[in-house]
Amino acid sequence: MASTLLWVLAGVLLYSVVATALSAQGLLPEWVRVSGPITTLHTERGKAVLDRLARPKRFWRAWANVGVGITLVVMVGSFVLVIFSAVTILDRPSSTVITEPQDALVIPGVNQFLPLSVAPEIVLGLLVGLVVHEGGHGLLCRVEDISIASMGLALITLIPMGAFVEPDEEEQRTAERGAQTRMFAAGVTNNFAITVVAFALLFGPVVGSIAVTPGVPVGGALPGTPAAQAGIGEGSVITGVAGQNVTNESDLDGALADASRTVRVSLSDGTTTTVERSPVVTGAVQNGPTGLGTGATIAAVNGSPVATESGFEAALENHTVATLRTENGSTTAPMGAYASRVTPDGPLANATGQAGQPVVVTRFAGERTTNTSALSAALSETNPGDEVQVEAFVDGERTTTRVTLGENPQTGSGLVGVTGLQQGTTGIVVDDFGIDAYPAAGYLAALGGSGGAGGGGSALFGVLAVLTLPFASVAVPGASYNFAGFVGSNLGYYTVTGPLEFLGGGVFVLANVLFWVGWVNLNLGFFNCIPAFPLDGGHILRTSTEAVVSRLPVGSRRSLTGAVTTAVSLTMLAALVLMVFGPSLLSG
Repeated sequence: MASTLLWVLAGVLLYSVVATALSAQGLLPEWVRVSGPITTLHTERGKAVLDRLARPKRFWRAWANVGVGITLVVMVGSFVLVIFSAVTILDRPSSTVITEPQDALVIPGVNQFLPLSVAPEIVLGLLVGLVVHEGGHGLLCRVEDISIASMGLALITLIPMGAFVEPDEEEQRTAERGAQTRMFAAGVTNNFAITVVAFALLFGPVVGSIAVTPGVPVGGALPGTPAAQAGIGEGSVITGVAGQNVTNESDLDGALADASRTVRVSLSDGTTTTVERSPVVTGAVQNGPTGLGTGATIAAVNGSPVATESGFEAALENHTVATLRTENGSTTAPMGAYASRVTPDGPLANATGQAGQPVVVTRFAGERTTNTSALSAALSETNPGDEVQVEAFVDGERTTTRVTLGENPQTGSGLVGVTGLQQGTTGIVVDDFGIDAYPAAGYLAALGGSGGAGGGGSALFGVLAVLTLPFASVAVPGASYNFAGFVGSNLGYYTVTGPLEFLGGGVFVLANVLFWVGWVNLNLGFFNCIPAFPLDGGHILRTSTEAVVSRLPVGSRRSLTGAVTTAVSLTMLAALVLMVFGPSLLSG
């Protein structure tokens, strides 16, 4: 990723040097202007079109006034959100999805969340967003009788990135405060309008014509697992196991529970494959009690062969300490729920006198806890103040004691007093099949399909869900995959049906276009509402501050207005710089 960004920056720098040199020597036409990597192509054509469109002035002023109200609300929200995000990053640098500076750039292939496969849709979204944004400014200029000096196209190096409108500076400066505010708000108003239209079409007939392919979509097979060895991986959809139909993950788990070690697996493309199941470690705590790492295959427990995950768990049921045999030898350790330390001054520490050490809880309230899930389930049935017997291995030493439970502040149930609970058994997660399912149904529901939010629930929830989908793997707890649209291997997880079935695969193309046009326009609108110069939000902050200050009984109103707008703008600039560069600098 870093090398890609380096090549992009080198190309931009080379272009900037050459274009600036040509401009300085007068070798470029007068309608071409260069400012670093930004090239603008100026023309006066199109003014007549704007004049004709601006004739219903009352309508456009009413439209712009509604936009001003929306913009002011979003400006306040943007201010609060940017400040909150910056403060959060100072406290927890890993709390943001922008882990590297290039993640702030909307450039597919450079931004790790935006794949090259959706570059055409993103570029289209940017073009639409910038054209309607600048078109809104130009239209309101003519509505408010502000002349347009020029208009044209803006390019980053040689890549078209939208249009621009250049008002007459003197007429803009002398225009009424309300006229200026409406003109500056018109761009983001149009961006939000395009967002509403795009998402309405996406949430409605388009996603309504897409369904999830029956079966279990496979996002990938875990390395070294039986599924990976059998060739089941990204893009596969499992439809049957051992002769049983499989339509979801619950069906898959049930079919595997009833199946033998060797199973025949059917896929949606009509092929079948044989999977030789075996318990493989797919996740392991570094330097954990077992000493096992990912990829290790457990062949026997206490000398008894095991072939499945359920067989592994059953073999541990009556053994709090077990010897696990793998292809690389044997290891002996307590088997239970593993936590990285006993909480100081917590219930378990108070009962045992041991704190700060790793712990494996093997029995709780008389019940065997072979893994963390069993301990969590047992704790959920308790109340604060309950006294239970706990068997645990603290730093490798067995202890059995009565513990008076504290209160879990999140659930209100009993608290045993350990931190850093790890999934699985003694810090290892075992899987005898080894697929990572792709949340195809969940992503479709987020877009309004199959009764999702966009289709009939909260519209706000639907919009927020769409905003987070491209970086879902870091923004949504438990999500393993980002959703950039219906592209690549995930196309096999969906089928076309419903009112637009006659379009065939064109439904996916249309869905991708609407998704990214709406996503880009919404982000453009939010970004331009940030109250900082030279963004629209900064200009509206100035006119709004002038309106408030003009009513105050103070002198030097211009100085006060300048002080307020400068302070807010600098605060926003500092916060934005921290949001972009803070995570990589502070976490390093």
